[in-house]
Amino acid sequence: MNRIFSPNFKYTHKIVNNLVEIASAREMVLSSYLVPKWEISLRRDALIMAAHASTAIEGNPLTIEEVSQLAQGRKIMAARKAELEVLNYLRVLENIEKYQEQGKITEKIILKLHKDISKEILEKHEYEGRYRELQVYVGNRVTGKVVFMPPPPEDVPKLMTEFIEWINSNNSYQLDPVIVAGVSHYEFVRIHPFIDGNGRTARALATLILYIREFDIKKFFALDDYYDSDRNAYYNALKSVESQNFDLTAWLEYFTDGVLLSISKVKEKVLHLSLEKHKKEAKGQIALTERQTKIVEHIISNGRITSSEFQKMFKISRQAAHKEINKLIELSLIEPKGTGKAIYYVLK
Repeated sequence: MNRIFSPNFKYTHKIVNNLVEIASAREMVLSSYLVPKWEISLRRDALIMAAHASTAIEGNPLTIEEVSQLAQGRKIMAARKAELEVLNYLRVLENIEKYQEQGKITEKIILKLHKDISKEILEKHEYEGRYRELQVYVGNRVTGKVVFMPPPPEDVPKLMTEFIEWINSNNSYQLDPVIVAGVSHYEFVRIHPFIDGNGRTARALATLILYIREFDIKKFFALDDYYDSDRNAYYNALKSVESQNFDLTAWLEYFTDGVLLSISKVKEKVLHLSLEKHKKEAKGQIALTERQTKIVEHIISNGRITSSEFQKMFKISRQAAHKEINKLIELSLIEPKGTGKAIYYVLK
């Protein structure tokens, strides 16, 4: 009987605070009113950013503009391998929901994920979707120094079986999906089950876990961009685990930082879209003041606002708060609900 992999980490204040903020931002994004055109735009942006960042981390030279052109089916001047790396990753992310068997991630699914990511890229095509049978190492491309030595090839099948059993276990399902994605990302990179393409497959696997666990069913969040923005920080966070006796705490702090940054960017886009919609619909409105904009953003984020919240936000008197409220009512942007002391304001 196989031993089930069991991750070692502690919940720090940073991790817990990140998870709370992530949940709040995600709820705001998923509950916002979004017309189909906006949803398509958010999905497309996430897809392009993820494909560009995840391949760039591993040395792909294509720019974000070139990746965008490829995503639109246009031809670009680039090496065939560079194109294929991006196109393969784009196709995998576009169809990420297909990489599961009745909501589970199996060995067959992971092999298929790697096969599709590395299709026609590896020097030997027989290595596509097949566990490595050679010892590999992760090295610094500039200095040639060995950064990390993965387990020997004969250990890979057993380690992957234990890891996959954990992903589908009750213990895993009791954890926050973001924690499961973060643990899985690290453990996959540590095992390094394939000759090449392990980083891209690990990041695609994390995305798949978030989709299956219904965290990102709309495919709005691109985590890869965070890793690419500071590659040294990414590699240092991965390396920190081994130096800390395989304690994943520091890595999960870094990982949840990334998820929070990614989801906050989407939240800002959604707030902006909603604000612009209300601006256009406001009768006779030319422009909102900075204070009025913050008020509307607060209502979009929280669903409502009270007079006392007005006062606290801007450290103003009750009279000044009512003056601002009346201006927004006159602009047909907000309307009162409730009566007496229980009165609050919502977007009209």
